[in-house]
Amino acid sequence: MGRSRLGGVPTALPPPERQLGLTLGAAADRKDAGHRETCLPGAVRVSGWLDLEMQQSLVAQFRHWALPPAGLRHPRVPSGNLMSVQSVCLGWHWEPYAYSKTADDTDGAPVKPLPKGLADLARAAVAEAYGRDSPEAATYAPDAAILNLYAPGAHLGLHRDGEEPSDAPVVTLSLGDSCLFRFAGVDRRTGPFTDLELRSGDLLVFGEPNRRIHHGVPKVLDGTAPWGLGLPPGRLSITVRETGL
Repeated sequence: MGRSRLGGVPTALPPPERQLGLTLGAAADRKDAGHRETCLPGAVRVSGWLDLEMQQSLVAQFRHWALPPAGLRHPRVPSGNLMSVQSVCLGWHWEPYAYSKTADDTDGAPVKPLPKGLADLARAAVAEAYGRDSPEAATYAPDAAILNLYAPGAHLGLHRDGEEPSDAPVVTLSLGDSCLFRFAGVDRRTGPFTDLELRSGDLLVFGEPNRRIHHGVPKVLDGTAPWGLGLPPGRLSITVRETGL
């Protein structure tokens, strides 16, 4: 699809603010924690997979990853429009719609490496979704992560992850405000849709026949985050992939 002639817009992560959301205690008492659901063939949601300590640790690391060089920015699609989400990449830099090893749409700096701890967490996620003895768990080799920050009002249109040669599953970790996550179809962006509510700490893995399904986030539910995560108001998604590059 090519790239925009204009670059992205670097942004700075605001400090955490007190949110009118769930208390830490209420979030820890989630009755659905650990519930595993197959939403579509190859698409598995595990509720409350990340405990609060792990969520706080990931947010603290995100604050470091978001700093320049190769820091947080609004990506720009080839049409010239800015995406409403803010993104930072690890391992490989994703600029709509291509990968590189440098932040070519902002400061040109080398992309930060994918931390071993995050790669190990993604491998554990695939094992949780598909089983420890599954072929996916045995061979999954993540090498890239895209972290999207949804400030109030931000959304992500229906798209499919098609720039990676690898057919390995996609791992998404949800932090902060809950969101409406929408699946369409592999060959269509239209309905019927499969809609999920992803809450802070939830895991979503999709692969197999639906690895390249169209998906998006049409809405974030303001004020639903656990208080004390260290995020500004909004939602953070951490999507880990094996690119095959």
